Amino acid sequence: LARDLAARGATVWGYDAAPTTLRRARRAGAVHQVIGSDLARLAEAQTVVLAVPVDVAPVLLERARPYLGGASLITDVGSTKQRIVEHATRLGLGARFVGGHPIAGDSGAGWMASRRGLFAGARVDLCPTLTTSAGTLRRARALWRAVGGRPALIDARVHDAELACSSHLPQLLSLALAGVLAARGISRQRLGPGGTEMTRLAGSSAAMWTAILGDNAAQVTDALDSCQSVLGALRGAVARRDRQGMDGVFAEAHRWMNAARVDALPTGGKRTGGK
Repeated sequence: LARDLAARGATVWGYDAAPTTLRRARRAGAVHQVIGSDLARLAEAQTVVLAVPVDVAPVLLERARPYLGGASLITDVGSTKQRIVEHATRLGLGARFVGGHPIAGDSGAGWMASRRGLFAGARVDLCPTLTTSAGTLRRARALWRAVGGRPALIDARVHDAELACSSHLPQLLSLALAGVLAARGISRQRLGPGGTEMTRLAGSSAAMWTAILGDNAAQVTDALDSCQSVLGALRGAVARRDRQGMDGVFAEAHRWMNAARVDALPTGGKRTGGK
């Protein structure tokens, strides 16, 4: 985000616990000034973005609170939203806070994995508080549109339930598959394209993901239970050599895939009736 905003002419001030990261960001021109560990320079910021693991964000927001009087927008980029939205409200920052989650991550982490253009065309979930002002929400939308994102409003609780299935569950399945392959002595070099893609997420940051999974534990557990139910049915069908049972699982998956293709069709491409 710093790379993209700086490239578009914004003045970006940065804080990071690692001095090496800040030096690299400054050399790259992504950060123009350094915010000290006391965070006092935040008092001059118009927009403040927390780009830290989800278990750190509430603590950092609390530390920053005395210096946020001049900020028109306070937001974050974490993969879970309910906790940080509620915390911002408790701190009295609700009117100027919008939870943010760009759906654009990959298995890389840190400054060295960052790149310009990451958010181009990506959906960015925005989760306002109950008291977020209209002006703050406009500013949040403008921030993400400026770097090519597609902002979409969603309730924080709904977001966390959906992401438990659409993002957090795939991460765990990738870990589980990598664990099975490792136990069987099968290297990644032996995998075809499908296996390689399915295990890509196993290389993700453990520190980041344990924080996400802990923050969204109830929703992720529910997603795992649903997955375990489907896997159990599929295991039974395979063990019985029950082609009809296996076909049923494939049919349900194909219905979901086909529905996604229909949703992706552009509107207005075909008209019925009228002139």
